[in-house]
Amino acid sequence: MSSPTFHNPVNKVEKHKLLGLDHLRAFAIVYVLLFHYQMFGHPTWENKIGGFGWTGVDLFFVLSGFLISGQLFDAIAKGKTISVKEFFAKRFFRIIPPYLVVLTLYATLPFLREREHMAALWRYLTFTLNFGLDLHQTGTFTHAWSLCVEEQFYLIVPLAFWGFNYFKIGKKAVYLLSVLFVGGFVIRHLGWTHGIQPHLSSDNWGALWNMFIYYPTYNRLDGLLIGVSIAGMYTFYPHIKAQANRYSNLLMLAGIITLIAAYFACTPQASYATTVWGFPLISLGYGLVVAAIVCPAGIFYNLKSKITSQLATLSYGIYLVHKLMIHLTQNLLEKAGLDKNSNLMMLCCIMSSIAGALVLRYAIEKPSLKLRDKVLQHWKNKKVEVLAEAGV
Repeated sequence: MSSPTFHNPVNKVEKHKLLGLDHLRAFAIVYVLLFHYQMFGHPTWENKIGGFGWTGVDLFFVLSGFLISGQLFDAIAKGKTISVKEFFAKRFFRIIPPYLVVLTLYATLPFLREREHMAALWRYLTFTLNFGLDLHQTGTFTHAWSLCVEEQFYLIVPLAFWGFNYFKIGKKAVYLLSVLFVGGFVIRHLGWTHGIQPHLSSDNWGALWNMFIYYPTYNRLDGLLIGVSIAGMYTFYPHIKAQANRYSNLLMLAGIITLIAAYFACTPQASYATTVWGFPLISLGYGLVVAAIVCPAGIFYNLKSKITSQLATLSYGIYLVHKLMIHLTQNLLEKAGLDKNSNLMMLCCIMSSIAGALVLRYAIEKPSLKLRDKVLQHWKNKKVEVLAEAGV
């Protein structure tokens, strides 16, 4: 994916920038995996490490907002027309084929399910699982909720950018971002007051918190909006970009400190503090880290790692299959006499999740991306032919 660049040779910048973002993708997927591993047999120490891992999803949201809007901002800055058809085609071939394969496995092979019940199939197919998701009723493939948030974002954002460009709204779009960000505080406060507070004495109020606060898209826009904001500032305000580069290491430190503060503010997770202040605080912390890590002056800019690079490449596949693979691995190895709460079992589950992602990568993702390139090239050739016939 392309994104806003600094004034360096493009190839060099993109190569190094992706190095930094790969570190973050790798961290995010490992953190999410550690968090979800707590719902299976696990060593006791893992609770301390993985307890805050639910925020890895927020990091993915910031990255998505930054990268996707960065492409669109870059096109606008260069005076290019945003091709909505091309945008949707790229997202479709990247996301849908692997997702449908995993969904088919869940739907047709019940022994692979980590919990007893799936939601109605149409909820997964329409990417609306995150609305009204009750963990007492649905326990299988529930982590697809975050993919629903991203798909809804992918549906709206290019149309919004096209509208801003068409009506020449330009930099005034920042007001909409501000309204959405501030509106999130109000909506979450109302959600807590009317949806959670009356049920605090109930045994299942935690599940209600997930359903009414944690999963719905309108409560989880902070990370996406912060990612969009960073991309916009770096594209249209060079002086901000230059200052961020100059103080990138301090920016990184500020992000880490913010995340530490968010950890204390969001413990326990299902609380009023998390509901109203926690999500934006976490997103801000990760946003500062993202803003710093793409700066050439940053300490991570030149750091190469084959491990994080591979994990980043496999992150989508790992996200899709990790619960399935953990469930399957623990069932098989426990029958063979391995303690499901042992460190060795955890290592085996992590390796099996990576193995499952590798299969998905080479059997589904890469062929799908090759088909995408053929389709895009075909459209490009057709456009050239039409222009040639028109004498342009």
